[in-house]
Amino acid sequence: MKKYVHKVNYYETDKMGVTHHSNYVRFMEEARVDYLEQIGWGYDKMEANGIVSPVVSISCDYKKTTTFADVIEVEVAVQKCTAVKLCLEYTMTCNGDVVFTATSSHCFVDSNGRPLILERSFPDFYKACKDLEKK
Repeated sequence: MKKYVHKVNYYETDKMGVTHHSNYVRFMEEARVDYLEQIGWGYDKMEANGIVSPVVSISCDYKKTTTFADVIEVEVAVQKCTAVKLCLEYTMTCNGDVVFTATSSHCFVDSNGRPLILERSFPDFYKACKDLEKK
């Protein structure tokens, strides 16, 4: 998979000149959207098929600061995929240094908010995620 690249914008920094901590969650979402697009299941395709994927949990660790104009590379990987849940992990680096690590968990519901069993309802999407799961 190709890494997602984000260049830190000035407005994403705080008074101290470092990237505000809340923006890393946004970078995770940008990278997740790109990752799903790369595996052929972008948000537009999921939503066209009636799949909604809310975030259930996020856990993160800030390792080093970044500043305006830094280029952050985000690597996304499938940590675990079950019939009802997708867990992703993120590693963000800048100039070769790890600056942030995180995981996010997502469930799947239909457009009415009813839970979907991905393996049964969308086996192709399930297989795409399962095949990328870390062993």
